[in-house]
Amino acid sequence: MNHEDEIMHVVTVERHNAIIAAAYRARGYNEDATQSAVRIAQSASWHGVRTHNGIKAVSLDDHFGSKVGGCVPRAVIEKRTTRFAATEVWNANRKLGQPVAEQAIETCIALADRYGIGQVSVDNAFHYLWGGGYVMEAARRGYVAYTNCTSAKTGVVPFGGKHATLGTNPHSWGFPTTEAVGFPIVIDWATSVIALGRVQQLAREGKSLPPDLALDQDGRMTTDPSKVAALMPFGQHKGYGLALADELFAALIGGSLPTLRGREPVPGAKQTPCFYFQVIHPEALSGGAFGSGLSQSENVKAVLADILSHGNEHCLLPGELEARWAKKCARNNGLLFSRHEIHQLSQIATACGEPELKIDAFPEADMI
Repeated sequence: MNHEDEIMHVVTVERHNAIIAAAYRARGYNEDATQSAVRIAQSASWHGVRTHNGIKAVSLDDHFGSKVGGCVPRAVIEKRTTRFAATEVWNANRKLGQPVAEQAIETCIALADRYGIGQVSVDNAFHYLWGGGYVMEAARRGYVAYTNCTSAKTGVVPFGGKHATLGTNPHSWGFPTTEAVGFPIVIDWATSVIALGRVQQLAREGKSLPPDLALDQDGRMTTDPSKVAALMPFGQHKGYGLALADELFAALIGGSLPTLRGREPVPGAKQTPCFYFQVIHPEALSGGAFGSGLSQSENVKAVLADILSHGNEHCLLPGELEARWAKKCARNNGLLFSRHEIHQLSQIATACGEPELKIDAFPEADMI
């Protein structure tokens, strides 16, 4: 491991956002879609989600998006008729995933305010990047939120298998716990034992994978990220089941064969991912009979305190690492990137007419 790769440098939010915005404008996206992509990239970096930051977003668009027809820069969402009041069903028409997801979570919140619960299903979608960011926003505003999506292409083998027929298919939950612990609890994971974005990050940085996480094209275990043909599901049959759940949500929404997604176009075939979003108003969950006369919010705080007692005081809660990274960004007055990541940002910048990034211009971050 190169020690210099682990030193983080501070890039101002303004400089980062200008680069990401320029990259999306250069690809033909309108200003609303561009600013949505910028917000999601900024949020991912602000919370230390390096596998789904702006670098990953631009790479995703290069390989599966506007350059190959998987995403249509000026597409418009079509809202389909449904007989269910708390439900909306959308055809995204391959619109950029970030603005679709932001609009979907806002729609779910509005439905939850009215009906106690709201859901949006999205067909013909394009990858929305960091699912945790959308549910975190809802949780921060006091709601319980959930989303899943099928990934841009298959990359995970079923438990006991050797060929990738499932996506990395993430699940993301957000819970309104800021009053209780100081941040929203966000449970956010890919159903592979390691995120594909992490594999790609290690490949870019010339590092090896830990053992027993991935298979090469011959179905043999590999630690070389450049030779990865498929990932293992996390927790063996458990991760397999959760990955399968996303594929079944998609099958019910309108998604087609998983092994066709992200491949060369097949005439007449449907090859797009699907999204599902759900938001619940906490009042809609309340039975009103909390122990010791506690309120709902006091009960949440008491439950979490009990879980983190009995010798468990040093255990982390999901979302805590992201909250800590956000504090580091705030303390350093900017987003934190490694030397290698700044080089990648520089490549994105120069490709769309922005000035080159010189590593010496970005101070080392205080990571204490």
